[in-house]
Order: sequence, then structure tokens, then C-alpha cells
Amino acid sequence: MMPSMRRIGPVLFLLLLSQCLNGASTRGPGAEAGAHAYTWDLEFDYVTWLADASLLKLGQAALGAERYMDEAAQRELVLETVALIQEIQNAEGQLSALHADPDQQRVAAQIAEINAHLNELYRQRSRLGPLAESILQTQISAVLADQGFTVLGQPLPPLLFHSTPLPWALIASPRDHIAQAANISLRTELTLEEHIALEDEVAKGLNLSTLVVPVGGIGVYPTMVAQSSNLNWLIEVSAHEWAHNYLTLRPLGLLYFQNQDLTTMNETTANIVGKEMSEAVIGRYYPELLPPPPAPVSVEAPDAAGPPVAPVFDFRSEMHATRVRVDALLAEGNIDEAEAYMEAQRLFFWDQGYAIRKLNQAYFAFYGSYADTPLGPAGEDPVGASVRELRARSASLIDFVNRMAWLTSFEDLQKVLAEEQVNSD
Repeated sequence: MMPSMRRIGPVLFLLLLSQCLNGASTRGPGAEAGAHAYTWDLEFDYVTWLADASLLKLGQAALGAERYMDEAAQRELVLETVALIQEIQNAEGQLSALHADPDQQRVAAQIAEINAHLNELYRQRSRLGPLAESILQTQISAVLADQGFTVLGQPLPPLLFHSTPLPWALIASPRDHIAQAANISLRTELTLEEHIALEDEVAKGLNLSTLVVPVGGIGVYPTMVAQSSNLNWLIEVSAHEWAHNYLTLRPLGLLYFQNQDLTTMNETTANIVGKEMSEAVIGRYYPELLPPPPAPVSVEAPDAAGPPVAPVFDFRSEMHATRVRVDALLAEGNIDEAEAYMEAQRLFFWDQGYAIRKLNQAYFAFYGSYADTPLGPAGEDPVGASVRELRARSASLIDFVNRMAWLTSFEDLQKVLAEEQVNSD
């Protein structure tokens, strides 16, 4: 019964859930309807992508090639594929640099050579990539089963992801407060110039703060995950997006776009799942890739006779302080002052080596939703801290996720934490 469930589970869920999850993951309310008037001919084609990815996953499920490989062979194939992707990225970087050379005649032979090499690498990736995905799906699913996220031994929904170039996201926020008013997926091939033109057009036409951002994954079904040579990150994002699929079958995920609090609750929960699952999967199958433990903090007094030590710039702390100041200015109705302050801070970050193209309300509306660690662009928003507190008070990851999954507001989360506090006193 269980092996057959593993084989047919992905098929059933592809048929039953793909449209539901796609809709819940890509649409928002309010100003988004107005923004679509500017983006309709630039938007990503999810229907075609889902059809192609679903056929690929159905074919993988039917073949089940990974089941004929032992654990050592599976591991080696995944590592080989990751190394191949790194080689592709290096070659693409070289090609981009050569195309920027003013003397194109001088580098023409090098460009042709790298293009030929890349074509061979792409052929290898098309051969190895789908099998590596199937192996990683099996490995992550096994750890999800260890954590208790299963029905008849199968994670529900089954974990399916496809590594692919991802669409960009147009984020829009009201100017007088920070919240996601729109989150629209754009075609992968759009240029930076097209991003900027679209941002300006929507901002002017709808009086919104706008920003086009890259994303690491999207919780459609199968989930979309960016191609990467960083295996730890790839597993983290795959588990993060699976968590969105899991939550979309429950109230918290269904209410993702209802307000900024619920968006932050969803993203912070998924981030926690992704990080914990990545550590568990890497520890089980690729232990040599586990990051080293943090270095101990020295408590010794500095040498008074030595030279003064320049303070180390802390990006997250400075971004936290920036968000707090912006929130205060907006609460006072000082929109122009807040926007001038954000631009000044953007230039300050640039001087510190952080190239932020645009720092505005839309930036904070997007990046502030990922509040699984203290400080950063979430500022003093209590939502992320409350989600982290519930995780700390939960006996296990599945206990935490299932408690979060049935919440329908930040007030519900506060009530749960208040009850926890009473019970612990």
C-alpha cells in the first residue's frame, strides 16, 4: 500500500491541487487589480510552465529511476549535478564579461568557444537535472516523514519541485504605510531597464511605492526553485516552498494575502521550516556540507595599549534601525521625509558595500515579511517575533507548523502565546 501511495500520490495532487495552489500563491487583492493594467503583457505564463513541469514530474514518477540507485550513488549524482551547475554559472559569467568587451572582434573566438562549451553543459544538465531533483525530493521527503509530516508514509502534499529560471516579482506598497498591495510575477527575460520603466509607470499611475525583486522560489505545484550550485540553499528553498503548499491547504495559507500580518506569519513559518529541514537533510545525507558552528564570542577586555578597533558594520542592525525610523515617519504622515530618508540610507548602505538599487516602502513590504531572525527589514513589527516565540515553545517542528496552520489572524497568534504563558506559570 505504501509504495503504491508514493507512486500515485504525486499524480493525484498534480491533478487536484495545482490550480488551487497556483491561484493562492500568485494573486493578491486591492491595488493589484489596478497594477495588472500595466503588467498584463509582461506577466509570467504560469499555465504553460505548470503544464510542462507537471508532465516532467509525471514522467519522473512513472520511471522512478532513483529507486534503482543506492544511497551512495544518489548522493554522488546530486553532488555531480551541483558541480555541473557551478561550472555553468562560471561559464555564463565569463560569457557575459566577454560580451561587455568593447573589442568584440578580438574576443569573437572566445565567445564561440564558450558558447559551444555551454551547449554541452546544458545537455548534461538536461540529462542529470531531473534525476537529481527526484533524488532530492526523496531525501527531503524522508526527513519530512521523520518529522511526522506524513499520511500513510507520504508527505501531504507530496514534495515536488522543479529548478528553473524564476519570474521576477513586481511588489507594490501604499506610500503612507508598509504593506504588500500587489505581488505580480513577471517574465524571466525582462531587462533591468524594463523593470525600472514598469516601476516608474505603476508608481506614477497608482501613487504606489514599487520595486521589482528576484525570488528564490514560488509555491505553485510543483514548486518553482531557482537553479543554484548551493545545495544547502536549494534544499532550504525547496522545503520552504513545500511549507507554503502545506499551509495553502489550511487557513493560514489560504489567507496569505488578506493583510501584511498574515503574509509575515506565512513567510516566517515557511522560513523556519526551510532552515530546519535543510539542516536536517544536509546532516543526514551530506554532513560535510554542514556549516561550522558559530565562533565563540570573546569576553576579554580589549587591550588598552593597542590601536582602536574600527566598528564592524552590521547590515541587519542598520536595516532594522532604518525600518523603525521609516515606520515612525509614516505614522506621523511625513511621507516625503520618509522617502528622502530611505534614499539617504540607500546611499549609506552603498558606501558600506551593499548595492541596493531602490530602498522604499515596497522593499520593506517584501523583505520585511521574512522575519525568522531578529533585526533586519521587519523593524519592530511584532509578528515575526511572535512566530519565533511559538516555535521556541513548541515541542517539535510539526507541532509548531500545525499550530500556525490553523491561525487566521495575528490576534489568534497572540492568544495562543498568552495561553502558553498562563500554562507555564
